Amino acid sequence: MRKYLFFFVLLYFFGFIRPSFIFSASNFTTDYNTEYNVLENGNANVIFNVTLTNKTSQFYASSYSINVGFKNITDVVARDASGIIKSRIVKTDDGNSIELVFNKKVVGLNQKRLFSVSFSTQEIAQKSGMVWDINIPGLARQNEFRNFNVKVTVPKTLGAPSYIKPNIHALDGNVFSFTKEELGESGISISFGKEEIYEFDLSYHLRNNNLFPVKTEIALPPSTNYQDVTIEKIAPEPLNVVKDQDGNWLAKYTLSPSKELEIKVTGKARISLHPKKQIESKEKLALYLKPQTYWETSDKKIKELAATLITPYEIYEYVIKSLKYDFSRVSGNLPRLGAKEVVNNPNSAVCLEFTDLFIAIARAAGIPAREVNGFAYTQNSKEKPLSLVKDVLHSWPQYYDYDLETWVMVDPTWGNTTGGVDYFYTLDFDHFAFVIKGANSIYPIPAGGYKTKNDDSKNINVKFSGNFTDSSEIISISENFNSDYSSFEKVSGSILVRNIGNTLSTPQTILVRNDSIFPSEQKIGLVSIPPFGYLEIPVTFDRQSLLTNKEANITIQVNEESLTKNIKISPFTINKWSVGGILFVTLIITAAIIKRAWNLPFLGKKR
Repeated sequence: MRKYLFFFVLLYFFGFIRPSFIFSASNFTTDYNTEYNVLENGNANVIFNVTLTNKTSQFYASSYSINVGFKNITDVVARDASGIIKSRIVKTDDGNSIELVFNKKVVGLNQKRLFSVSFSTQEIAQKSGMVWDINIPGLARQNEFRNFNVKVTVPKTLGAPSYIKPNIHALDGNVFSFTKEELGESGISISFGKEEIYEFDLSYHLRNNNLFPVKTEIALPPSTNYQDVTIEKIAPEPLNVVKDQDGNWLAKYTLSPSKELEIKVTGKARISLHPKKQIESKEKLALYLKPQTYWETSDKKIKELAATLITPYEIYEYVIKSLKYDFSRVSGNLPRLGAKEVVNNPNSAVCLEFTDLFIAIARAAGIPAREVNGFAYTQNSKEKPLSLVKDVLHSWPQYYDYDLETWVMVDPTWGNTTGGVDYFYTLDFDHFAFVIKGANSIYPIPAGGYKTKNDDSKNINVKFSGNFTDSSEIISISENFNSDYSSFEKVSGSILVRNIGNTLSTPQTILVRNDSIFPSEQKIGLVSIPPFGYLEIPVTFDRQSLLTNKEANITIQVNEESLTKNIKISPFTINKWSVGGILFVTLIITAAIIKRAWNLPFLGKKR
């Protein structure tokens, strides 16, 4: 009796589709030549050219099913040599399944069935701000396919790609070709564009529950080696904005007792694909090797891993292959586990655990590493999940590359959830840093984390923008010197340098000159100042001779801006400091004279 087999071969994307049963594929071989043709309008035509070969004389295939991994497809056509093949589209949780019933059965040893399935979709190519992204799902269970070749054709107007994942050498102008071995289980990601620009509107909610005033601060999105940030408005304006040792911009406020304060911050960010050089001292890099809460570098298992995983890439590969992303923890808002906990319980991780484990192993291996929290743009929360969905926050690590002399960002979470897309050698334009945590694993808090009790509002609004205007740096200087000084005191004062522009100022030199007191010239290094921030820099000149009586002009210059302060130095100058000193000395001398002359008991004896 002839045996019949209704043979189903399914094409799985990212391993998200889990059939309850699979007919054995050992009796057939499948070869795919797949074409993705992206059009100018962003629509894409997809063609699966499939060869199904019967390896036995006992079985035949009468039907076939392909899960295409896209939720929206149109114009589905299936055909073989005998004409149109009857097809049916079935909705699934993660896309659509195209089910075919062949016109003729594939009967006989080595008999082949050549057929094609074509459709259109708008889910492959998207223009996001300044960047075009081409994203094609990956191939799971690739051992079920003898060959699987992919050709992607894009419009020539897109120009050269900024990156291709996986990285290949088979380029023919605007045509990109991939083999099964090159694809592995990861998908294809191709990006066109030089930079991405975001505009942001952030809300921070603060409350002082104390009966006395408190000083507090919020973290603004900073400029880093990957991004340039401009702050257009802060309302209300802070007392100052300072830069900490990790490069964060911290806006300072004072809150009155029992007061609530909502702070609105707007600005823009320009994201680059490759980092600028950022040379760090050995002393500073040593800070990023220390253990911290959630980064338990002295844990036995972490130390054992660090002894064998000696490069950042080895650590990255271990993390993405060892941990399992737990989507239930995102909605459940469960507590952060940390590296020590997740290395022993790897089946329940979110982006914080992927980040913590990478950092802990890296630091234990002598590789400086730290954490980044921020916004991440995603169009598919299963491929590229976020930990805090309401405010689209994400976490990823960075390590210091001694050869490149800069910090390099990687994303092991998305490397895991996309089935192996490269987020080590090349990141993307989708990661926008809000804070960097290196000196402390839990501080500062990123935008989106400043909420008062029962506050469930959305505090982060980020959207694409079409332009980023490089504003010229605007530095203002003022001085705080007295007009008159006594000759027996040092001439001292301060310079107030304010950044009244909207972007980070560059390090500069303050030149202080004078025409008659020493030193005649001082050069003071000025570190970069965040927008809305200021620095007060003390300046001191040597003490003059007791009988000095002269005037001096102190000139202060920063870039093209300068100011001059005229001061007078004399033996008889009376100011608020000399008056106080003279009065104090006079009182002591007078009291001593009176005591000695009259020997008053109330001045020196107890009654």
